[in-house]
Amino acid sequence: MRGPIRVAIGAAVLATVLAACGGSDEGGSSDSGSGVEDLSIMVPADPGGGWDQTGRAFQKALDSSGLAGGVEVTNVGGAGGTVGLAQLANQRGGGTTLMVTGLVMVGAVETNQSQARLEDTTPVARLTSEDLIVVVPADSPYQTVADLVDDIVATGKDVAVTGGSAGGADHILAGLLLKDAGVPADELVDTLNYIAYSGGGESLAALLGGQVDAGISGIGEYAEQVAAGELRALAVSGPERVDGVDAPTLTEAGYDVELTNWRGLVAAGDISDEDHAALVDLVTEVHESDEWQAELDRAGWGDTFLAGEEFDTFLGEEITSVQNVLRDIGLVQ
Repeated sequence: MRGPIRVAIGAAVLATVLAACGGSDEGGSSDSGSGVEDLSIMVPADPGGGWDQTGRAFQKALDSSGLAGGVEVTNVGGAGGTVGLAQLANQRGGGTTLMVTGLVMVGAVETNQSQARLEDTTPVARLTSEDLIVVVPADSPYQTVADLVDDIVATGKDVAVTGGSAGGADHILAGLLLKDAGVPADELVDTLNYIAYSGGGESLAALLGGQVDAGISGIGEYAEQVAAGELRALAVSGPERVDGVDAPTLTEAGYDVELTNWRGLVAAGDISDEDHAALVDLVTEVHESDEWQAELDRAGWGDTFLAGEEFDTFLGEEITSVQNVLRDIGLVQ
């Protein structure tokens, strides 16, 4: 029997997509030992989504721990983060600028045929992992994920599914589910009605407003509405059930699919070795702080920290894996 299709982050298997952003600042000296102050964190999406949550949680941990001063967060949404990615890639002297990135951007670069690529940035660290969740409005007729998938297979684009950027983790998960349900790769684009949003707030509004039939996102983005009974969780995408979420894994529901999203930080491509080392040291200090660990616990994120050269190697493998996955599910040629 074949094993599950795995788009696992942190392992050398399949993976996916992301978006990016840009900004700039001048470096200085700091009492933290990292040599970084007046840090700028770019979120390559609109407010409310996983990247925004990650960037602001990291800002909060920085502020609370006192490891850097004057931390600014800016949002630059559009085209799965590739608008922000282009801004960062073209930035010069960005030694105190970090951009939130992740699986979503890796895929968005491919599906948007972006001229700016993650290879044009300087990898700093992978921070977190998070399962995705498949949800429907509380009054939806779909009681299980099989109900939803079977109806998409039967009726095609009559069923609208929302999520993050085109080519991102949410989009990939939808494609993998339909492929596992028997839809040929060359028919996926014509079968799946996927409504992409740059920010989690927009997809949530579409769900609660009855504009779409189902949603896929990181667990944290829909957690409050699931807990309040406004949304019903149908399944989670990781290898194990999630505490506090009354839903099976996709494998338990009969689908040979696993996917875990990741998020991290990159810097501009032209920064000096000294600036790169200072940023890696700073992010490592934040990761080890009680304040960041509290943010991980609060958000329910997995701690999958990789820094410097290890993250650089991981990112290169991810790009290759995502290219293969997107071709496999028919999202790119």
